[in-house]
Amino acid sequence: MKYALIGCGRIATNHVKAAVNNNLEFVAVCDVDEEHMDSLLSKHDLQNDVSIKRYTDYKKMIAENELDLVGIATESGIHAEIAIYCIEHSIHVIIEKPMAMSIADADRIISLSEEKHVKVSACHQNRFNIAVQEMREALEGGRFGKLSHGSIHVRWNRNQGYYTQAPWRGTWAQDGGALMNQCIHGIDLLRWMMGEEIEEVYGVTRQQFHNYLEAEDIGMAVIKFKNGAVATVEGTTNVYPQNLEETLYLFGEKGTVKLGGKSTNNIDVWNFADESENDLEKKGLEEETSNVYGNGHTSLYADMIEAIQEDRRPYVDAQAGKNALELVLAIYKSQKEGRAVKFPIEDFASLDMTGEFN
Repeated sequence: MKYALIGCGRIATNHVKAAVNNNLEFVAVCDVDEEHMDSLLSKHDLQNDVSIKRYTDYKKMIAENELDLVGIATESGIHAEIAIYCIEHSIHVIIEKPMAMSIADADRIISLSEEKHVKVSACHQNRFNIAVQEMREALEGGRFGKLSHGSIHVRWNRNQGYYTQAPWRGTWAQDGGALMNQCIHGIDLLRWMMGEEIEEVYGVTRQQFHNYLEAEDIGMAVIKFKNGAVATVEGTTNVYPQNLEETLYLFGEKGTVKLGGKSTNNIDVWNFADESENDLEKKGLEEETSNVYGNGHTSLYADMIEAIQEDRRPYVDAQAGKNALELVLAIYKSQKEGRAVKFPIEDFASLDMTGEFN
């Protein structure tokens, strides 16, 4: 399967690792900055591999190569534009989060991919964490009983150096704030676990310490699900002096689970009414990760390859990408309008928040 990567920034190393681990034929790499390509390939001892062509224009790359699968890991604001171009050329895509920056673009990706029979996977790789998979299996097995409530806490640190490294970060056009960039993985997990269908959201966001950005550095929300369960979101980059935790709680009539660690990669609490010996192995489970992005990219790529081969939907499909995006945008809309927001939201974009804190 012929593969190319567009975008060679901070997260790209996980995509290269995933492509190599899955034995993809690595045909080309693209970035507007040639040094980014050099640095990325060197990190994986691929700098002398003449079979990997280098491009600064993704359209030229697509024109000159037969590609089956493209990974998109650019700044967030051009994810949708590149994805739509690839889909129009019948190339399957894995899109880094967020899948798009507007409901309209997310809808366009979904409808066009269905029209062109192209597979799209949104890169919410934490769904493949061992701890997350264990929680999901218990949920699908009915072990929680009726859900009461849940919460996600992303308590991280991002200093000025992080934003200076890539000036698109923290802008409404290309990124959004803590909720869109750092917290969207946790928001994806929360919505997925709690039942997907949302009634309404009330959100509050603030820019407390990062006054050199356009977007928020703290966001909180209360979510009412159609199944009667409620949930809260807390996402921030204001934790001193370094990343603290990403924790996901799920509370049911017959079960309580807390996933913790830096990126929901540990099981901190695992209690069920129907406890068996198997449950003892799950208590205290810790999955070792080399960075905060976890190990899920390799599994997500493996699933996407299989989805293409078997002509089925990817485990984390384009609709999943839209669902996570929609919840973030709904929190933004609630902040902007000062009221609870009903679902579904017909259209809203990160750009609609321009000037909110400045």
